[in-house]
Amino acid sequence: MVGGGQGAFIGEVHRLAARLDNELDLVAGAFSRDVENSKLTGQLLGLPSDRIYPDFETMMTSEAKLPVDQRMEFVAVVTPNHVHFPVAKAAMENGFHVLSDKPATRDLEEILELRQIADKTNAIYALTHTYLGYPLVSHASNLVREGEIGAVRKVFAEYIQGWLATDVDNKQADWRTDPSKSGKSGCMGDIGTHAHNLAEFIVGKNMTHVAADLTTFVPGRALDDDGSVLFRMEGGVKGVLSASQVCVGCENGLTIRIYGETGGLSWSQETPNELKRTYLDRPTEIITSAQGYLSEDVQSMYRTPPGHPEGYIEAFANIYVEFARRIRGEGKLSAGVDNAVRGMAFIEALIESAENNSKWTEIPA
Repeated sequence: MVGGGQGAFIGEVHRLAARLDNELDLVAGAFSRDVENSKLTGQLLGLPSDRIYPDFETMMTSEAKLPVDQRMEFVAVVTPNHVHFPVAKAAMENGFHVLSDKPATRDLEEILELRQIADKTNAIYALTHTYLGYPLVSHASNLVREGEIGAVRKVFAEYIQGWLATDVDNKQADWRTDPSKSGKSGCMGDIGTHAHNLAEFIVGKNMTHVAADLTTFVPGRALDDDGSVLFRMEGGVKGVLSASQVCVGCENGLTIRIYGETGGLSWSQETPNELKRTYLDRPTEIITSAQGYLSEDVQSMYRTPPGHPEGYIEAFANIYVEFARRIRGEGKLSAGVDNAVRGMAFIEALIESAENNSKWTEIPA
């Protein structure tokens, strides 16, 4: 692991998720730029002192020198955005796979270079688009793919938070609102990419064009904290995507609604164990988690019986299990390097559109 030292937000979430199914071991780490923080974190996690590294460069070269059956197999990147690229690059060039937080990099050029490196080294690269780990999201994707709601016409995706409604002064807010660390976008890069990824995953089509309105509401803030987007997808699908971090009182409101010719689907991250399905000529259904009527691949994502809700950690764990199995040559990735490229291309197109009075802009292929 790179990042996730004492005081970090997401590192322990990653570690809890990785441990959940007993398929993964944390064997090494460079947990902080602060060497003492990294050392303390590693000690608290029970790592031997010679596997707690002062920086990620030392970790990559030192681990690569170990016998194959002793060295780490992949790197989890849980740092602020500006560190994603150098860590992933160093990892793949030293023979390690990469599972990275999103967005992949600060800009499109960096992720394109990482894709070239992945192709050259045969490294597996994936993003922790956590919400793809919810079983009912996969069930929704299956229903769309099987034509159960007819050809998709309209998509509404939103991710609404309120924690940056004021000038917040803490570690998480500081780097997310700093262009040198976050990249070209704030809110859209941080959470809008989740809504984009979720829409593409469930519908099974790529976004092709956007018309974006990005806003910075808090005075003095350097990046967007709110955005509204009209989008077009392959096959004539139309949609609306909203992301905001200034909606007072909202916590983690990721929601998606998809409407086809004969039905619709609605899912919300804050109530993840329910999927609403609508029909032209039947009452609305509420599909609940872990039920026997769900497909075998969806059933395999649950750990508890019906009526025992699973949530964020379990979804995150599904991403880790999926990645571990892919390293073993099994299954496929929900969000691999091509998804990472599309996410960064999405951000680039948003910014270009917003800078040109919300002009329709093609997402780079």
